[in-house]
Amino acid sequence: MHRRRRTALLLSAAIAAAPLLTACGNDARPGAAAVVGDQRITVAQLENRVDEVRAAQRAAVADEAQYAQAIAKTGSLTRDTLHGMVLDRVLHQAARDAGVTVTRKEVQEMRSGLEQQVGGAKALEAAWLQQYGVAPARLDENLRLQLEAQKLAAKLGTDTSRPEFWKALSETSKKLGVDLNPRYGSWDVEKSSRVDAKTPWVREVTAAQEPA
Repeated sequence: MHRRRRTALLLSAAIAAAPLLTACGNDARPGAAAVVGDQRITVAQLENRVDEVRAAQRAAVADEAQYAQAIAKTGSLTRDTLHGMVLDRVLHQAARDAGVTVTRKEVQEMRSGLEQQVGGAKALEAAWLQQYGVAPARLDENLRLQLEAQKLAAKLGTDTSRPEFWKALSETSKKLGVDLNPRYGSWDVEKSSRVDAKTPWVREVTAAQEPA
């Protein structure tokens, strides 16, 4: 993979969250972990997503010590998951505004290419779960997010590592009005630089998986 030209995509939930999430008031809407435009991400929805990952981690390792290690490595899973759910909506709106679409065929082509690289579907699911905290059932959604980011950046004449890309997402988040429940953190919208995080949730993909 490292021998091929790679297209840098979104690197982490926190990287995305810093320029994207606007600081909310004293309280987010009741029962909401976040509000993106007119869409509510409820606490229950967030907890269900986290439970999916934990269940997948439990199924992946039989040894209690290994499971404990997996839990320890993903201690920020709830916040990272919420960041991902928010970013998904912001990115989808930005892509939609730019006339960018992603087809099911493109997602499957990316997935097939990655499966060939890592040694099959199960190996790919395990890698995404272990490295990025993405449950197997959400893998296609994650790949669609990557493709949307990639195609949006191309439409803007840049790539996802450049300020121009993040500025477009920031503008979209402001237009939507992103409100994050303080329970899950707060973010400085004035920051113009990205902040590294320990748990990347969207990875780099090779040009070989890019749609034609």
